Amino acid sequence: MKIGYARVSTKDQNLSLQLDAREKEGCEKIFQEKATGGNADRQELKKLLEHLREGDLVVIWKLDRLGRSLRDLVNLVTDIQAKGAGLKSLNDSIDTTTPQGKLTFHLFAALAEFEREIIRERTKAGLESARARGRVGGRPKGLTKDAKDKAIIASSLYAQKQMTVAEICKHLGIAKSTFYKYLGSQVVLA
Repeated sequence: MKIGYARVSTKDQNLSLQLDAREKEGCEKIFQEKATGGNADRQELKKLLEHLREGDLVVIWKLDRLGRSLRDLVNLVTDIQAKGAGLKSLNDSIDTTTPQGKLTFHLFAALAEFEREIIRERTKAGLESARARGRVGGRPKGLTKDAKDKAIIASSLYAQKQMTVAEICKHLGIAKSTFYKYLGSQVVLA
């Protein structure tokens, strides 16, 4: 069965061009939605993937209508193929049911993997360079000046035993977990 998927990014855009192409292609069912590609929670795409059966062919207008990024596209096509279905992109001349289409898609997948490795290497090199210059990433250790002040007040109020923990927390505008963290930090502050 040929199943179409049509998506536009904004409510102002029109699906007509994509829908006409799917009908011309002979799609028996078309899932359509107006949602940004950056939205991982695309309900119609989820329905399409649940609906897929072995031997089905998903027909799309262009690859960018299906995936947000090359990695996302590779993952979606892998999901489609895992169900025994294929993918055909009308404007990108890709059909994963043909040897040429499979080759093209696998080249995309290889490029995506290459891109991930390049990013990983750059990140690692950047971190090593920063460490060599004495810079350490991550959150600064210890409490901020404001937090230290609150920790001293919290500890003092707690030692006076005139307020409950809940009252101290409410007075300082902190959570109980923060209060106990502050109490633990008093050993360092004292």
